[in-house]
Amino acid sequence: MKVALKGHEHDHVIEMTPGSTIKQALDMIGIHPSTVIVSHNDIVLPHTTKLNSDVKLDLTIVSSGG
Repeated sequence: MKVALKGHEHDHVIEMTPGSTIKQALDMIGIHPSTVIVSHNDIVLPHTTKLNSDVKLDLTIVSSGG
């Protein structure tokens, strides 16, 4: 299946096996999971969410500091 991950300076489309998690997708493209929030159709998804079909996911960068 194809997983598209798009967001602030990120635009990736990767092939994954059905049942893979969002965390595995982030690992494949070199993004540390604690640095992004992942959403689909404006719904925030846990990184443990299993993906079972082609999907487009939005990435929102988490920033902290003062």
